[in-house]
Amino acid sequence: MTYLTPRVALVGDRSPAVRSHARIPGLLDALAEHDHLVLDAYWIPTEDAAAAGALDGFDAVWLLPGSPYRSEEGAVAAVRTARERGIPFLGTCAGFQHAVLEFARNVCGLAGAVHGEQQPDGDQQVIAPLSCSLVGHEGAVAITPGSLAERVFGTTRTLERYHCAYGLNAAYLDRLSAHGLRFSGADESGEVRILELPDHPFFLASLFQPELSGDGTRAHAAIRALAAAAVAHAESSARATRA
Repeated sequence: MTYLTPRVALVGDRSPAVRSHARIPGLLDALAEHDHLVLDAYWIPTEDAAAAGALDGFDAVWLLPGSPYRSEEGAVAAVRTARERGIPFLGTCAGFQHAVLEFARNVCGLAGAVHGEQQPDGDQQVIAPLSCSLVGHEGAVAITPGSLAERVFGTTRTLERYHCAYGLNAAYLDRLSAHGLRFSGADESGEVRILELPDHPFFLASLFQPELSGDGTRAHAAIRALAAAAVAHAESSARATRA
């Protein structure tokens, strides 16, 4: 049997000035060396992600930090494609924010939902300035028992690094939850830090940046989990093709 290397779309506007972007090559190497998870990764600029078929053939989508994106439309389109097609998805920092934005608009019916960084005067700021900026911050996250996040992290408490100033507007939490989005991680004050979709093969997003975990020589549990989900998706697609 021919082994198919999973193809992963790294959606984001790659920049050497973004520390998490600079770590990606080393993390991919670490996945291969330490976890035997080899990925064929492609950077997809957000402008390109907006095009029809841009993510065809990929086994996972990783929406990376780096907001404001050059194309909000492309970032939201990447989330929607992964959500609707059952493609494994990981959103980190801005990826978390735009996962919320996509769900609010396309599932909750909040057509006017906006990101406060892009539209500070918008009426429906689903993503709004945090009460306290998390740029350069490290903090504890409590994880909901029985959640995907707990299975991925292997614990109900973790210490994570941030580099953001925007997050979920709690005024929309109940509506998002009622439509199926699960919030499975919170900081010590109860503010949401992790979300997931229970009915999706693998859909996880964190406001913190797992790319910044440790010294960069080992991949964070969330990144390993995305890689494993990509492998499973590639295998499933191959079986369907042969059938």
